[in-house]
Amino acid sequence: MPDAKSPAPKKARRVITPRLRLVLYVVLTLFGALSANGLYLAGVTALQFFTGETYESHSYQLMFLGHIGLGLLLIVPVVVFGFAHMMRGKDRRNRRAVKIGYALLIVALVILISGVLLTRMGSISIVDPSTRRIVYWSHLLAPAAAVWLYWLHRLVGPKIKWQIGKRVGVAIAGFVVIMVAFQASDSKISGDKAPADGDQYFKPSLAKTTTGKFISEKVLMNDEYCLRCHSDIHNDWIHSAHKLSSFNNPAYRASVRETRKVSAQRDGSVQASRWCAGCHDPAPFFSGKFDDPNYDDVDDPTAHAGLTCTACHAIQFIDSNIGNADYTIDEPHHYPFTYSQNKLLQTLNELMVKAKPAFHQSEMLKPFHRTTEFCGTCHKVSLPGELTHYKPWLRGQNHYDSFLLSGVSGHGARSFYYPPVAQTNCNGCHMPPIASDQFGAKYDESLGTTASLGHRFASANSAISHWMGDPQGVEAHRKILEGCMRIDLFGLRREAEVDGELIAPLPNEGATVVAGQSYLLETVLRTLTLGHHFTQGTTDSNQVWVELTVKQAGKVIGRSGHQDQRNAVDPWSHFVSNFVVDREGNRINRRNAQDIYTVLYNNQIPPGAGQIIHYLLDVPEDSMEDIEVEARLLYRKFDTEYLDFVRADRDPHRDPLNLGQVGEPNDLPIIEIASDRITLSVSSAADSDLADPAWLQADTSDDQQPIPTWQRYNDYGIGLLLNGTAELKQAAEAFRVVQSLGRYDGPLNLARVHVAEADLVSAKTALDKALEFDPAPPSWTHAWLSGTVNRQNGNFEAAEELYRGVLNTKVEERGFDFSKDYIVRNSLGGTLFDLARKYQDRDEARFERYLQAANREFLTVLETDSENATAYLNLTQIADLMGDKQARDRYAAKHQRYKLDENAAEIALPKAKRKYPAANHAAESVVIFDLKRDL
Repeated sequence: MPDAKSPAPKKARRVITPRLRLVLYVVLTLFGALSANGLYLAGVTALQFFTGETYESHSYQLMFLGHIGLGLLLIVPVVVFGFAHMMRGKDRRNRRAVKIGYALLIVALVILISGVLLTRMGSISIVDPSTRRIVYWSHLLAPAAAVWLYWLHRLVGPKIKWQIGKRVGVAIAGFVVIMVAFQASDSKISGDKAPADGDQYFKPSLAKTTTGKFISEKVLMNDEYCLRCHSDIHNDWIHSAHKLSSFNNPAYRASVRETRKVSAQRDGSVQASRWCAGCHDPAPFFSGKFDDPNYDDVDDPTAHAGLTCTACHAIQFIDSNIGNADYTIDEPHHYPFTYSQNKLLQTLNELMVKAKPAFHQSEMLKPFHRTTEFCGTCHKVSLPGELTHYKPWLRGQNHYDSFLLSGVSGHGARSFYYPPVAQTNCNGCHMPPIASDQFGAKYDESLGTTASLGHRFASANSAISHWMGDPQGVEAHRKILEGCMRIDLFGLRREAEVDGELIAPLPNEGATVVAGQSYLLETVLRTLTLGHHFTQGTTDSNQVWVELTVKQAGKVIGRSGHQDQRNAVDPWSHFVSNFVVDREGNRINRRNAQDIYTVLYNNQIPPGAGQIIHYLLDVPEDSMEDIEVEARLLYRKFDTEYLDFVRADRDPHRDPLNLGQVGEPNDLPIIEIASDRITLSVSSAADSDLADPAWLQADTSDDQQPIPTWQRYNDYGIGLLLNGTAELKQAAEAFRVVQSLGRYDGPLNLARVHVAEADLVSAKTALDKALEFDPAPPSWTHAWLSGTVNRQNGNFEAAEELYRGVLNTKVEERGFDFSKDYIVRNSLGGTLFDLARKYQDRDEARFERYLQAANREFLTVLETDSENATAYLNLTQIADLMGDKQARDRYAAKHQRYKLDENAAEIALPKAKRKYPAANHAAESVVIFDLKRDL
């Protein structure tokens, strides 16, 4: 018997009271539901990973919202039970069970804290991707650890009822399998309305929807949804030309109204004008309003939508490289309450977006959105026959190929200059990063803070910013234009002849001219920061010109590019643009694309290239005062003629935007891109035999003239070379000076001149000379020129090897890859075709091998430029030799479609030359502008 004096044994303290057990049941129930829900979400994620498809449907989003809700509900019960249970059991003798319990509580807290962090609620926001990845995987793996620890913890307690666990497990597994298998719900709201004429509705635009049906304007104009999380990007975009791309742009509206009117009168419908709509008017176009003959292009909400957030980000596929809006768009899948007007539901929707952004990103940001090809979808244009009633295809603006074939992109092997590192896409210039701490921002090294890509798309449309009262927009355009080119008052040619003695390079001060004599003032334009031709886009209405003023003793003694009282530029000026005409020789002066026929002159400048302007300078004989020359390269969008057309179209009773009246001065902003100034001393005829001063031989630069002498000569030579055959002799002289100044550019570019002259011996000598320089010339450019020389000399095997070497060149540290230079690839294909014909009657095996190889190269060209007439011509001839009549006819039809109309110039240009004497003068092979023409 126990001792009567011994105290009674202590009753063991229960670690789980009835109340705590109730809390435990709540925890286990919520955890079970959350486990089933989480396994379903993980199953969908795994399915997406292995298939590459998106399965995060509307039902998934509801389940995800449920996951967040269950997780939040679990916080209080877990904390209450965990700490209460810990305090009641911390002194238990089974220390192993206690320690496992501590670990289980820590893991539970990790699950809860990581879940809250992932939701980005309130001020909680993890921006750094690495940190968020750690939190995500902690949240994903911790539940498995919790189950294992709970099992270990329960082994020391009451017997586990495995049968119940198995039933629960089977039920959860069945739920997960069924839910992953059936993703039935959909958040789309557009309905089933489709065009009556099916896919033909979208033509001649190439844009299309995935279903062939309309997309609700509410979907396309849901910009407020984006504003909630991306207000900085939205603010940028709302001031952009993309936002003002449609009928809310008075310039566009005036032109498209005419196109619609012409189309309706000519064809009985406005269908031809759909060509514009795929890029400019997605809201009325895809919602079905665009074809309505009574469409109100002033007051209808879709007329003011422009290129919306959804219009770009809901594009699913880029269907080709031909531009003209050849893309497929779909109504995006959204989170469940995207279109709700209820504040609470909007908040829940925003919570889901921030907590689970991967789905939103997969729907709204495809990999191709970051590529040049995406921009090229609308910035590469051809005019279809349905629009022009001329030929089935006519090239329009083309930023894409211009950029692709440039040295700036790192894909063009034939450029004159190359940057240290290639600019791989359009975003680098037109979407610079802006500091941001908003959702989606990432750290940017150049800014030293988190940033988003800017969406103002600054380029050159200062007119629309001016009309909208947006001085910041005008300034953004000014910033990107200023310094993108330079103008250099390079030299003088005696006797005012293009082959007269050259006095160059001119310093800002110190050059001397002779009283009473005439000179050609040699002026050089050079593109610097541009990755495509200047000017691009609406080249027929962009107004870029050189204003040159010559003064002596304060009096103007010569000028060009001046403006009249209406600020209209003298038509006898040098314009850096195109002069486009219709078949009757009338200038395309209203952006009337339906009438475009041919070009009288094309003064666009390639990237990294030059252009020459000759000015006739007569030095007065009655004054010995210094002569001051100022040259300015100026930009204005638009010219006065087009502005009057836009003004005349506006209805002041309905359109409050004040553009001024027809006949009033052109008040659009003028941006100075570049300028140069020199002062010329005047000497008497008696001093004219003085020796050339020392600055003519010096290869120096200073603060006044910072351009190296070799580069000034090189740019001058490039401009002469690109002018055609008229001034090749002068170009060669310039490049010889560059060579004498120790630059490989001299002999390399001299070889280009000799190739143009068909002097292949001299071309080879120049190429050999270029290799003697240190640094050596770009291997790819040298190989391309060497291949050209060898091919023209009949050394086809050597040419093939050289061309292949160019196309296989990759300079990874500089981002260069010349495999996309389809001009070089056409040359390779042509060389292989030459080899095939060489062996046609001599060696059948070689003939077949080279013919097949040539065929492959031309087909590869079409992968990059599917409208390449040269490739189609060669493929036609190859198919003919192969005896494949079907292929021959197919390629021949394509070549006929894409080749230039050789008769267009003969039909339209004689009329245009009679109507526009100033433009006729500018179209001559050698153009000299008389600075005293109208003084």
